[in-house]
Amino acid sequence: MNIEKHRNEDAMKLAMSEVRTKLEKIRLGGGKKAIEKQHERNKLTARERISYLLDENCDFVEIGAFAGYDMYEAEGGCPAGGTVAGIGYVSGRQCVIMANDQTVKAGAWFPITGKKNLRMQEIAMENHLPVIYLVDSAGVFLPMQDEIFPDKEHFGRVFRNNARMSGMGITQIAAVMGACVAGGAYLPIMSDETLMVEGNGSIFLAGPYLVKAAIGEDIDVETLGGAVTHTSISGIADYRFKTEQECLDQVKRIVSKLGNPAKAGYDRVTPVEPTRNREDIYHIIPEGNAKPYDVREIIECITDGSEFDEFKADYGKTIVCGYARIDGWAVGIVANQRLIVKNKKGEMQLGGVIYNDSADKAARFILNCNQKRIPLVFLQDVTGFMVGSRSEHAGIIKDGAKMVNAVANSVVPKFTIVTGNSYGAGNYAMCGKAYDPRFIYAWPTARIAVMGGDQAARTLLQIQVAGMKAKGETVPPEEEQRLLNDIKGRYEKQTTPYYAAARLWVDDIIDPGKTRMVISEGINAANHNPHIDQLKTGVFQV
Repeated sequence: MNIEKHRNEDAMKLAMSEVRTKLEKIRLGGGKKAIEKQHERNKLTARERISYLLDENCDFVEIGAFAGYDMYEAEGGCPAGGTVAGIGYVSGRQCVIMANDQTVKAGAWFPITGKKNLRMQEIAMENHLPVIYLVDSAGVFLPMQDEIFPDKEHFGRVFRNNARMSGMGITQIAAVMGACVAGGAYLPIMSDETLMVEGNGSIFLAGPYLVKAAIGEDIDVETLGGAVTHTSISGIADYRFKTEQECLDQVKRIVSKLGNPAKAGYDRVTPVEPTRNREDIYHIIPEGNAKPYDVREIIECITDGSEFDEFKADYGKTIVCGYARIDGWAVGIVANQRLIVKNKKGEMQLGGVIYNDSADKAARFILNCNQKRIPLVFLQDVTGFMVGSRSEHAGIIKDGAKMVNAVANSVVPKFTIVTGNSYGAGNYAMCGKAYDPRFIYAWPTARIAVMGGDQAARTLLQIQVAGMKAKGETVPPEEEQRLLNDIKGRYEKQTTPYYAAARLWVDDIIDPGKTRMVISEGINAANHNPHIDQLKTGVFQV
């Protein structure tokens, strides 16, 4: 390995080390003292519950680990959005699992908690996966109730989704292991089966204090809405257990008896490992993503036998398209290619942009994959569409719209990995969050924004300086540089993968070495939904 590759690998592994360090803190939830209090009450933590529930030696793909990261510091933080969630195997069945983290503000719902839970329900509905709720929540975080309660994508939509999923035949199981209060009380009751743990599990619309204030009745938690009350008097719950382990064992038994689902039929053969060394994936992206590289090298690290059947290899070279297999699954890959290209003045510049021919090729390939019912994988490292008179006169907007149309109307499942830049309309054309990828992940090298930090900072600086000069203020060069650095610093913070993952613009930040695994698990999830719409591309200019 040459010096440059060593430098690239060191930079990538340093970035992954930073991710792991942040995750270690996030996984402590509300902290060690809060975890100790949970154990003192004979309660497992959210992560311990999930670990006990999952099959051994099976991957658990966590979703939204960085949800809420660095967002609620004034409120004391909300690690992982107060909910641990993901996709894993229970009794051999792939399931969506959501567990309230009681160590984080008593499991209360912040705005990002609602967004994360709705994202998990969306995954369940899109892929027809059974859902397991591990309930232990004090309900809405009251200081922020206006941001979580009344709107369309707020708390109430969770229960709407409960009803819709039930109508779709998607199994939902709720294990109540702690508080389940107020509006949250509807979630377990709208699930197919409800399990409760004696002594800790409780369900009621209003707790003892509110009951006292409202109607003057004195009553304790257990009598009001404990496991005995709801299994022997109200009939709301179906099972009760003395320990959490017994409760989780019953969840496993229920899942083990689910009927086999119909499948979509995406093609899979016996997986073959890539022939290329998996460690190579760490040294392909240049340090700082400032130099060109061949995206085919990344493809070789994730495809079976490192094989790739390239489509229109000599045409539209800033997007690479082709067929391959990932962990046995047939896929179509659409990847941005970072090339050195010449502009009309003959000067060399870094590519990563989408040209007319590249957009045209990608649109055609996407339609082909839909025709053949082959899932699509997008590898994003894009600075946008090419600008300038030459591109405009050639109809770049028309060709870009054609590609966006193909992505938007695609009916096969789409999976997006942001490996580098994801700027401007390039984010849209390469199946960004707004274009309904089944799953979207970021490498630690990802950058997501309307444009690059330097370009954005200089544009904002020009506007700010022009405004100051219009008021008669003089702006010396050193002041311009200070303003530029200040704007660039603020803007670049918003482009980091942490900023994106905190807001669930991506499902998680992943180790590049796990790219192959998360794509395979995603296709396996998608294969549970047998319904595929008929492709309709709508109207576009040719």
